[in-house]
Amino acid sequence: MFGRRTAPVEAPAAPKSSAVAKKPAPAAAKKPAPKPAQKPARSEAKSSQPPAPPRVATPSAKKPEAVEIGGRSDEYFQTKTTIFNALIDTIDLSQLAQLDTEAAAEEIRDIVNEIISIKNVQMSIAEQESLLQDICNDVLGYGPLEPLLARDDIADIMVNGSSRVFIEVGGKIQLTNVRFRDNSQLMNICQRIVSQVGRRVDEASPICDARLPDGSRVNVIAPPLSIDGAALTIRKFKKDKLRIQDLVNFGSITPEGAKVLEIVGHCRINTLISGGTGSGKTTLLNCLTGFIEHDERVVTCEDAAELQLQQPHVVRLETRPPNLEGQGEVTMRDLVKNCLRMRPERIIVGEVRGPEAFDLLQAMNTGHDGSMGTLHANSPREALQRIESMITMGGYNLPSKTIKEMIVGSIDVIVQAARLRDGSRRITHITEVLGTEGDTIITQDLFIYDMDGEDADGKIVGKHKSTGIARPAFWDRARYYGKEAELAAALDAASE
Repeated sequence: MFGRRTAPVEAPAAPKSSAVAKKPAPAAAKKPAPKPAQKPARSEAKSSQPPAPPRVATPSAKKPEAVEIGGRSDEYFQTKTTIFNALIDTIDLSQLAQLDTEAAAEEIRDIVNEIISIKNVQMSIAEQESLLQDICNDVLGYGPLEPLLARDDIADIMVNGSSRVFIEVGGKIQLTNVRFRDNSQLMNICQRIVSQVGRRVDEASPICDARLPDGSRVNVIAPPLSIDGAALTIRKFKKDKLRIQDLVNFGSITPEGAKVLEIVGHCRINTLISGGTGSGKTTLLNCLTGFIEHDERVVTCEDAAELQLQQPHVVRLETRPPNLEGQGEVTMRDLVKNCLRMRPERIIVGEVRGPEAFDLLQAMNTGHDGSMGTLHANSPREALQRIESMITMGGYNLPSKTIKEMIVGSIDVIVQAARLRDGSRRITHITEVLGTEGDTIITQDLFIYDMDGEDADGKIVGKHKSTGIARPAFWDRARYYGKEAELAAALDAASE
């Protein structure tokens, strides 16, 4: 059969515990149940010693219980390891690499079925099908990560070494029973992921940012920096791209606030999206880019290309790490500076985290209206301070007042996203940047999220409120695009 080695393979001896079917344990293995202690009689209960004081329960951290993924048992993993090792000894990987994915999967399934027959492994049809799929995933895909990547309700996958895999579902982190054979398999899958985007991770370059084909963000940090094996973090994207209406349905923003964001995106207002880690900045940026006209030329700059713009005229740029000799690095600042020469109408920066903030402000202030970007900050005021500090760290010897005037002249609106303690995500502020007064940047809030406590289930209860601003600073821009009536209606509805 094509894909096998030419040398004959002897049937390996069946392992002692190769059967997945549940077998009764031998009688000797069962420990006798301890006899319950006999209670003393009432007359004997009285003693000369004073009674012990009642124990006070002290709060202790509960050990997280593993979430079952696929119902895999320890016996299943042992059988899978034995059959996988026999497969590697049998198959010729160099010839298998010449086949396409479907043909290679059929070849692997045939060989595994034959190995199961030779080893006389007893298992049900469902268990055998699960085993075949898992082994195909190990050889051709992402191994144990495949069932997690297939679930659309998982937001993050966090692998802490080969035996500890966590997921985030509904804003809460849970331990799973998913595990890898060993750290070598985990490292091989990490290398398989990053090599698809032309990057590498090894001892020479143990830190790597990459992405999956669907745009999901991937970060790998490998030994020796990660002591307990490679640490792999995947920020998953939903298969169905979220729209602004979905955020309204989730309660992240009110319909009136969503209408204001729609006008902000349509009227080419320079927007900065601020928020903490996992607050939904990239998702919100994707929603705002949905209001860009289809005849506009958009250039995106990202560390790992994850934005999912739906416009037909989009140029996607991605940074590049240095090679083994430390040469050839292309930074975010290089991309932002270069895209100014590409005749963009809008510039979208995936995340501002360094000196490229200066170039983005320059772009916003020189005719590229409607540019957008994200950065990490906990409030709109802190976002402005971080922009100023990023420019200062870039080595620009500019007075603080000059930097503030540049920020005011470039950024029009700051949208603040937050992840609350119950795991929900909310848009907490829609804030305008008005100007400067002395050394202070003046802002005004259009919408804020006011928390009113928790309900019986521990979910935070709150509502979005309008601050009563009837005519925001970008009113003239909205009127230029014929959106002033919709803006006025949204603000009036929100203030009621």
